[in-house]
Amino acid sequence: MPATLIQHPFMSQGALGDCNADALVGAMLEYELGLADVQEAHGALPEGTHQALAKHLHGHAFDLDAIASGIASGGNAAIPFVKQGRAALPAELKRYWHQGATSQDVVDSALMLLLKPRLASIDGLLQRCRSAAIVLMQAHDETVMVGRTLMQQALPITFGVKVAHWALGLEQARRRLLPLAESGLPVQFGGAVGVHSGWDDLGLDFMDALAARLGLAAPVLPWHTDRQPIHALATALDAVAGAAEKVALDVALLTQTEIGEVAEPGGEGMGESSSMPHKRNPVRCALIRGAARQVHGHATVILNATAQPLERGLGEWHAEWAPLIDSTLLVEGALEQLAVLLEGLEVHPDAMRRNLEITGGAIMAEPVSRLLVPIVGQDAAKRISAEAAETARRQGLSYAEVLKAHSEVKGRVEVEVLEETASPASYIGSSKAQVTRAIAWLKNI
Repeated sequence: MPATLIQHPFMSQGALGDCNADALVGAMLEYELGLADVQEAHGALPEGTHQALAKHLHGHAFDLDAIASGIASGGNAAIPFVKQGRAALPAELKRYWHQGATSQDVVDSALMLLLKPRLASIDGLLQRCRSAAIVLMQAHDETVMVGRTLMQQALPITFGVKVAHWALGLEQARRRLLPLAESGLPVQFGGAVGVHSGWDDLGLDFMDALAARLGLAAPVLPWHTDRQPIHALATALDAVAGAAEKVALDVALLTQTEIGEVAEPGGEGMGESSSMPHKRNPVRCALIRGAARQVHGHATVILNATAQPLERGLGEWHAEWAPLIDSTLLVEGALEQLAVLLEGLEVHPDAMRRNLEITGGAIMAEPVSRLLVPIVGQDAAKRISAEAAETARRQGLSYAEVLKAHSEVKGRVEVEVLEETASPASYIGSSKAQVTRAIAWLKNI
């Protein structure tokens, strides 16, 4: 597959280098040497064993192609990796390599080691997004714009409150992922059937000490077919992807030529078309949404692998690896784009005002109708407010001017009251208060 052209552009480019085949082998080696260190500290291996193993294997050139080929016969990368590691050791050390562990212990733990720094990076990006969103919220808490439902104009809101909802979605997802990023990725150590065969109660001591040694969480029990940790991680990543996708979708819709209320940050070649020089496509939004859609698909694979048979999965465990890593890299890549998008988002209040008036004031028909009901009755109020909006639209007049001149309204409502009621800025409800409330919650870290 031409991954560098059709898959990797949606991912974090820096993270790709940290999660390649060499990195996985390095994580498996870290696990094995950490296990030996813990076992030696508990008196289960002769003194100096860990140092001797590290001396022979640190810097050893593992044959990645041979490991890849070996997966076809063993089913996972740990088996050929362990064989190569043992072959590189002198005879007196071979029996101390990979003691008490099984291949799933190695692969699960190596994946957790790979993903832990990625989650820290994702959290940092979410904090960048939060900071950028707060700046936008504060700048535009009174910038009135069209609120749209079912893709149609509905009633006025402020751009600040729209951003507030974006920020809350992202922060809620962040707080869901944060416990996993800080201490929730567990080590795996259980041996062949998850009960530390041959080590008795000492196996649990090894597991807890190994978690501390590797900077991972100590689980209650080995979790070979208890995939709740993977389920939690996959769904938390999917929540972040969904929150990012919401922002990208809204921004993309608002950048449409006929709307033009916002624009993506510019840059050399950004948004260019292969054939139409005039276009400025919302490419960052496209990359964010493309990444998020893939994450949603990967989450489905992982969710369908949650129930695994007996003491070792048969294909379910194997199906988790690529979706889990890809989801993490895709989320990180999407957030890299989103942080730049929010930090440089161009907001066009003049276009927002223009679009509020595009229907001739019909967007204010509801409050005008409510004002007129006590004066002319329910049916007449609805009819007048609609008639005035249509006249304003056709004749290019302001809604308030048409209403003031309407034969059934003229002289019956104070001009100032009518003008205020027909003004979108007078009908933004709790928008400003919501921004204040949202900022307070976002800053309560």
